[in-house]
Amino acid sequence: MERSVTGRFAPSPSGYMHLGNLLAMLLAWLDCRALGGRMIFRMEDLDPVRTRAEYARALAADLKWLGLDWDEGYPDPAYQQANRTDLYANAFRSLERMGLVYPCWCSRAQRLAAASAPHPGEAVHDPGCRCAHMSAAERAARLASDRPPAWKVRVPDETVTVEDGHYGVYTQNLAREGGDFIIRRADGVYAYQLAVSVDDMLMGVTRVVRGRDLLSSAPRQAWLIRLLGGTPPEYCHLPLLTGMEGKLSKRLGSLSTQLIRLDTTAEELTGRLAWLAGLLPAPGPVTPRALIGLFSWDKVPKEDIVVDEKAAGP
Repeated sequence: MERSVTGRFAPSPSGYMHLGNLLAMLLAWLDCRALGGRMIFRMEDLDPVRTRAEYARALAADLKWLGLDWDEGYPDPAYQQANRTDLYANAFRSLERMGLVYPCWCSRAQRLAAASAPHPGEAVHDPGCRCAHMSAAERAARLASDRPPAWKVRVPDETVTVEDGHYGVYTQNLAREGGDFIIRRADGVYAYQLAVSVDDMLMGVTRVVRGRDLLSSAPRQAWLIRLLGGTPPEYCHLPLLTGMEGKLSKRLGSLSTQLIRLDTTAEELTGRLAWLAGLLPAPGPVTPRALIGLFSWDKVPKEDIVVDEKAAGP
């Protein structure tokens, strides 16, 4: 039986949205609506250190301003990751019962990064964690110490293939190319890879549209979802918008929506984004709904798109 189409917005409220975020949101919405699907809005506010409620409200306001609606989700508390920790705990215990979880005392930087989606420059490959090979006695001694561990899931020497809707076949050997990864930080916060997999599975998400910097996460998430008894979504990754010095970032305030909205209408911005995505031959005012009939992944470029951060254009 074919599943009904369900797409999702899943921003992290760690800053104001920038042009790259908006392009991803627009294409996620168009992908879902062109297939006649329903759209959910999940707020990935898992990390209490990096996320703020004011950013969450601003993200929702930006989507509404641009004309991107959703059928269910935020501000419903059930669609905020901060309120879903019991579900992640259940999945964690399931993996424990399978004998796949072990404590890890690797670097603090690695543990902190685990709650967020990986960014360019942040390592995703674990070449071999010595914590995985501790004896029972050594592990017990470390657990009795004052320093709490993070917790990793042990991956098999298995090749997972994802059929990406834009970049095609993507294959990754979980053990040799990805490695064991953190599913709960030392401070008790559940990690991005576990939380997003549980959420996509339980929310019935069938289409995940996001930047190509997360393509390497797709095999691990598909593996986790299958392991937990679910069906992985179809993944469609899009090229990144980059400035002259690299990927646009909320951390750097690159082309913040808050600034763009000062002198640009929603229709003008939508037209520029659609042009950058290859959906229009030239930038011009347009609404998202008017783009539904024009949307096709065949039109979207595969190479990253360089924009002038001062002129907000390529």
